[in-house]
Amino acid sequence: MAATLVLVIVIAIIFDFTNGFHDTANSIATMVGTRALDPRYAVVLAATLNFVGALAGHEVAATVGKGIIEATADQATLEVALAGLTGAIVWNVITWFYGLPSSSSHALVGGLVGAGVAGGITVHWSGVKDKVVLPSLIAPTLGFVGVLIITAILMHAFKGMNPRSGNTLFRRMQIVSGSWLSFSHGLNDAQKTMGVMMLALIAAGNLDPSTVNPPMWVKVSAALAMGLGTYAGGWKIIKTLGGKVVKMSPLQGFSVSMGGAAILTWAEHNGMPVSTTHCVTGCVLGAGSAKRLSSVRWTVVGEILTAWVMTLPMAALVGAAAYMLTAISPVVLVLVALGVLAVLRFSNDDVMENIEGVAAAIAAALPPSQPSPAKGEGDAPVAPRRPRSGRRSRRETSK
Repeated sequence: MAATLVLVIVIAIIFDFTNGFHDTANSIATMVGTRALDPRYAVVLAATLNFVGALAGHEVAATVGKGIIEATADQATLEVALAGLTGAIVWNVITWFYGLPSSSSHALVGGLVGAGVAGGITVHWSGVKDKVVLPSLIAPTLGFVGVLIITAILMHAFKGMNPRSGNTLFRRMQIVSGSWLSFSHGLNDAQKTMGVMMLALIAAGNLDPSTVNPPMWVKVSAALAMGLGTYAGGWKIIKTLGGKVVKMSPLQGFSVSMGGAAILTWAEHNGMPVSTTHCVTGCVLGAGSAKRLSSVRWTVVGEILTAWVMTLPMAALVGAAAYMLTAISPVVLVLVALGVLAVLRFSNDDVMENIEGVAAAIAAALPPSQPSPAKGEGDAPVAPRRPRSGRRSRRETSK
């Protein structure tokens, strides 16, 4: 059992790392997309505040650790935790591979539920419904409606302001709102991995089942893994949310960050492991719709929604298959998972070029760099004048 516990802890940290490069970038995509902050500084800010936020609460960790499946001290529960984590990691990498901002939270819950069913462990379906499924519907809806209203009010209140001055003001305010969003992301998302580690420690008999606050070493390790994951591969997701869904102004970016941070903070205090991606994308759509519905690229939205719908069942299937492999041997499970990840890693060089070419990815997500001075930043640039052929100016004629 001790060897399996160590394996679960290691894979939990790996999952948090994949959560970092898959989800944490969502908290800074709007700052990058609106040029409120240099991408390098934005990543450092997100990593730091995610770390701080991860140490600030425990409600979500308690839900994931004891509210999804029955936490009992036995080998089967430990193997379910291992299989559930593996299913979540595989689905995370698949969606990251295609640049789809799906939900790591739902991947984790789906993996645990699928492995629990396959392993004969009691699944708390009421907890899944009340703490995961319903909040996953409520959170993005609140984000869409709330940010649409906030953005419309701000656009009306500041419509007489000089565009350049307004953009400068909201870029500065966006650093504050983006910092809150990064903090609240750590407050919510980092605790999900802590919950799985708590589940494993309870299953191994190393933690009392009544414990609700994770040990400090669990908090620190999860927070560090998420911060490192942000550096490793968040740029492709930044490109999707920062520019492909909707081109945002600094005012819209500020509204998105404020709305997302408020929803995540509320969810954490109620022990709801909601998806940061769901919240932020709902807020992005609300901000874009406040200006005009045509500014939202609904084809990209359709791809994202498809990934959301597929996450829970697909991660559950992978989690169930992973448990069957675990029943043979945990080593077999790890080898198969590594083989799948290796195939994804080397099957498309363009994906890795997108990750390694940070400057090119960010440049592609940003709006044109020379806005029209008459219409303000973010509008189409003025077309250059064509040179007159066959005519000479008066000055040239006089010479």
